[in-house]
Amino acid sequence: MGQHKIKAKKSSKDFPVVCVGGSAGGLDSYIRLLKNLPADMGVAIVIVNHLREVATYLHEILPRHTEMPIELITEKLDIEPNHVFIIPEKRDLHVLNGEFRLRPISKPRGWPDVITIFMHSLTEHWKGKLIAVIVSGYDGDGAAALCGIKDVGGITIAQKPDTAGQPDMPESAIASGCIDFVLAPEKIAQEIIRIAHTESETR
Repeated sequence: MGQHKIKAKKSSKDFPVVCVGGSAGGLDSYIRLLKNLPADMGVAIVIVNHLREVATYLHEILPRHTEMPIELITEKLDIEPNHVFIIPEKRDLHVLNGEFRLRPISKPRGWPDVITIFMHSLTEHWKGKLIAVIVSGYDGDGAAALCGIKDVGGITIAQKPDTAGQPDMPESAIASGCIDFVLAPEKIAQEIIRIAHTESETR
């Protein structure tokens, strides 16, 4: 039985990852989303906030709104289900061998593209189901990676613009033509729960 447990752990990097990308107005969206997600869905939530200087506060604010452990991502941190992970400021985020990898931000000036970079890495290096969620924010970070998420069988969701503090980012996502659902944060949570339940039945 012990051997079976070890084997199961080694092959367990196939659970769904939910990438939630946002910036201005994103905090309200993250809270509304997390408050409606159970702590035992079997998915990893990764919040990729593209406001470089503000991201570090999220791991202090968001624990009030979810029972899932919240971790600020560090180099080679293991990706685990039933956790919420937060990108640190001034870093690009990648995935390799079931771990997070951090790199110096590749676009230090202008609008960052950290959401797009992380989603591209997920499509290349993550075996489990991918769910990409674009919420409130300026500019269009993430939009360029959405078609790639769909190409590998993932699901893409944009926050309904009239429920977002800043609709630019969701509108850019919708304009990509690669969005499956346009929903308010509470409805996004319901969709994530449905997908997670479906995935657990087929694994």
